[in-house]
Amino acid sequence: MTPINLRDAPEIEHAIATFARTPSGGLIVTPGPSAAIHRALIIALAARHQLPAVYPGRHFATGGGLISYEPDYIDQYQRAAGYVDRILKGEKPADLPVQAPTKYELVINLKTAKALGLEVPPTLLARADEVIE
Repeated sequence: MTPINLRDAPEIEHAIATFARTPSGGLIVTPGPSAAIHRALIIALAARHQLPAVYPGRHFATGGGLISYEPDYIDQYQRAAGYVDRILKGEKPADLPVQAPTKYELVINLKTAKALGLEVPPTLLARADEVIE
């Protein structure tokens, strides 16, 4: 794995083009402002260089990215509401355990998989929350 810190379009283009020269590579795009701002560029470059990529949000997969995997934010908000209720009933916030996400959303774009020449296993498709055809 090679982490790349990207801030602007030319830096992203150079980094992905350089990374694409690595045989059998793929991208893992992490969440952050740069990824959000340059979403369309990152998706286009991954397609141009035939790089499979996993993205941090469904808007990447619906925008042409291969796969997105992210926490289910609605579930997190509902769990946070339970914490608010407990605090309003007198529990101290410092006494409440820190919680990590327990539900995630997987979106697979089959159109992109086909363009990359990838066959997505049926078992993975069965686990997806959404499949874009």
